[in-house]
Amino acid sequence: MNRLLQAELIYGRLLPIREPHLIARYNKALVAFGLPETKLAAFDIDITGFSPQVAEEIGDPDYLDPLKVNRRFIILTPEQDSLPVVHTSFSNTAGLMHEFFAANARAIHAITLKDTLYGEIEDSVSEVKTLEDLLSINEVKFKVLSAEDLLGKAGQLRQLCDALVTSPDAWRDNAMLEQMVALAKETGDIRQNTLVPDKLVFRHDAFWADHFGGVFVFVDEKITTVICDPQAPGFRRSRPWQVSYISIEDRAQVGDFLARTGRLELPRASWVESSGLFAHRLEMALLSVAATLDPVPDLTRIDAVWMQTFLHRHAKAINERGVYPLLQEALRTLSRTGNLRMADIDPKLRLWLVRAEPRHPDQWLTNRLISHLTPEDFVSRFVFDKQGFYRAYDRYPEAYRDYVVSRLSDTYLKDKAAFRKRLYGLGDDHA
Repeated sequence: MNRLLQAELIYGRLLPIREPHLIARYNKALVAFGLPETKLAAFDIDITGFSPQVAEEIGDPDYLDPLKVNRRFIILTPEQDSLPVVHTSFSNTAGLMHEFFAANARAIHAITLKDTLYGEIEDSVSEVKTLEDLLSINEVKFKVLSAEDLLGKAGQLRQLCDALVTSPDAWRDNAMLEQMVALAKETGDIRQNTLVPDKLVFRHDAFWADHFGGVFVFVDEKITTVICDPQAPGFRRSRPWQVSYISIEDRAQVGDFLARTGRLELPRASWVESSGLFAHRLEMALLSVAATLDPVPDLTRIDAVWMQTFLHRHAKAINERGVYPLLQEALRTLSRTGNLRMADIDPKLRLWLVRAEPRHPDQWLTNRLISHLTPEDFVSRFVFDKQGFYRAYDRYPEAYRDYVVSRLSDTYLKDKAAFRKRLYGLGDDHA
């Protein structure tokens, strides 16, 4: 894991917290959550306020994600809006946080000048025991508090202001007027500064959840589709009249669903050749075989000659897996005809030939599912399914870990937006 840390492939792009007053505010939020204060003089945080250093100190990586539902957050500064989320059980946590920041920007800017916001992203369940619990989450509400109770004081001042206007004798109440002056010294002029977040309720639509081995929930107009391990509690039993269930082990049915609902960009020469995605996956197919060898071959200088030599030496293992010959034949066919007949492709391998439709709102979730089912492509998995990537990385041989870190550092991290645009056709709306 040290390699990943040094290369900023895990816990990268976090915000350093060094100022004593911010650490003091963070501690007040921790205490409010029933957690011990941090003794650290410096730590880093993500968009939700999660800190890997604090998690290690407390000995609980889920200290802001208890029971993996109703995610907690701590907002010390508006700058957090530009940060990634590095520890989450729901794929839309970052999206919800960005929505909250965007909808309540003025309040967040005003409050964090003097105080810290903290609370929970509340939904309709307190614990996920079955798929029904996940399916019951249609919207979430941000329950927001402040460490110095600036929100409470602003609300109290608002009530007193209203009383001053509506009650004809209120201006004679010296005690009330003195209280208003004292509150205003702390809150400022609440007529000019919006201190109470306006929008707290947000939709909770398509998502991935880190429960039961990973659950993908896609929402269409008339039906919701759940893709997960068929052993998950509630599979095909929760809301069967409105939910379609697909085993994540059934790649053929998964691919058919994604194609039928317009979530896939099927292979055409127009995007395949310009993106380089197939060439990338050809290389990933060979490297996945190299990772199984003992010892792992020297991967410090991979070029066309290396690939051709490796292909000859390990042709049997490569052909048995089927991905490399499939991609080669697909490229030849596309160069001749411009299209592929997906019906002619082995259903178990079709996801190697597609990417998410870039114009579909579920583009990131779809790419996450594709990368989950084509795990040999560790680059795509890192881009779209970091939790899955980290678990797979733990099982890689040492020599292969070195190569994986080097490859990601030299390619994806150089220009993430350009890399995603070229290979997957995606815009730069994700970090």
